[in-house]
Parts: sequence; C-alpha cells; structure tokens
Amino acid sequence: MNKSKTVKVKGKTVGGKRTLICVPLAAQDYYSLIMQAMELKKLDPDIIEWRVDYYDDCADKETVLNLLNELRNILGDIPILYTLRTVEEGGMAKISNELRREIIEASIESGFVDIVDVELSNDNEFIKDMRDLTLANGTKLILSYHNFKETPGEDEIIKKLVNGEEYDSDIVKVAVMPNSKDDVLTLMKAVNEAGKILNIPIIAISMGEEGQITRIACRSMGSAVTFAVGSNPSAPGQIGYSEIKRILYTLEGGRDD
Repeated sequence: MNKSKTVKVKGKTVGGKRTLICVPLAAQDYYSLIMQAMELKKLDPDIIEWRVDYYDDCADKETVLNLLNELRNILGDIPILYTLRTVEEGGMAKISNELRREIIEASIESGFVDIVDVELSNDNEFIKDMRDLTLANGTKLILSYHNFKETPGEDEIIKKLVNGEEYDSDIVKVAVMPNSKDDVLTLMKAVNEAGKILNIPIIAISMGEEGQITRIACRSMGSAVTFAVGSNPSAPGQIGYSEIKRILYTLEGGRDD
C-alpha cells in the first residue's frame, strides 16, 4: 500500500510545503477547448483538470484520445488531471458505465494522463482494476467522494477518506455541500483528524459560498490541493486563479516548493 504523505507529479509535490492550485478545463466543443487550454497555459497553474464529461463528444473514444494528445502538446509539463465524472456525482456525461470505463482505460494507456480521478461510488472491481492500470502506466490515482446536497457527519467523512487509502489510492478527495457554517467546520475537523491517521495526501472542499474558506485554509485543515477558476468553473464556490494565488502567497509565505 502507498505509504507516502506526498506524491510527486511532473516536479510538483502534492502534500508538500504549499497548497497546489488546480484549474479546470471545462469546454463543450473543440474550439473552446483549445482556446481555454492556451489561456490556462499562460496562467501556469500547478495542475490543470480536464473535465472530459463537459465535452459534447466525450462518448467518442478516438475523439477523446486525439484531444488528449493535443492538450499534452499545448500544456507542456503542466500535469493533467483527467476526470470523466458520473452524473450521480455532479458530472455531465450521460454514457454507459461500460463505455465510460473503456474511455478512461484507453486514456490512461495513452500516456498523456498524469492523474486520474475515479469516484469511490464505483464498484470494487472497477476501482481495483483502475488501481492496477494506473500503477502499470505510472499514473497517479485520486479516489473521490462528492455530495452536492449536504455534508455528512464527521465520522462518515473520515470513513470515506480512510476508504480511499484502503483501496491504495495515491490521493483521496472529498467535496461536500454545506447547509450551515457548522457543516463547514465539520468538514475541516474531519479532514484534520483524518490527516492524523492517513498516509496519503487529502484534497477536501466545502462547496458554495459558505465553504469558500476551505479553498484558502487548505494548509490549516490539511488539504493538499485547491481548485480555482481559470476560464469556466467546474464546481460552485470556486475562486479566481489570480485571487487565490495571491491569498495563498500571503498565507503560506511564498510559492516555492
């Protein structure tokens, strides 16, 4: 089982001294995707997440693979986080699980994906097969849990995070919706406690305006990566890249690894 509190991806350290900033690439058509990629490249974020499920032709494997090739050429050494999110967890792709799996597997095998995000809601066989495939191809695996309706209790959040490590993921992620200020504090406390027992980096987000503090208080609660808006947001409550970079620069005493 992975026993590293930090994960290296193309020279970036997930779980290191500073919070990494990831910006989403969420476009519906070819022109928008390429233009957004070029704009995000100029920002030079730590990670760029391609939300494949936003793309109109995301069910076409060859199209996705060709786009990955183009994105790799445009983005250079910026790590690509690949996400083909299910509708059940806030995604846009309305495709069969079988086709989704086929596309994700082919994308990992292409060599263009640095990190892949897979939901913990998938069945055991799917998750274990993804772990084997990512290990074979040198791709880092994020196992994630999303709840766009509410924030579970502290024990349940910790259980989800521990579950991710039990599957031998490289990173575990939880994103939940707060319905009160108490919910935000519940997430922060759960992540802090989970960090004492987990041996892999944690990404944690309380969504919406209420939870925006979790996008900048990452180091305090033990979250390794925050998500900021580059062009189009991929989740409610995301803050602009330049603003969040400035805030983290102040809070974390500089932006060197």
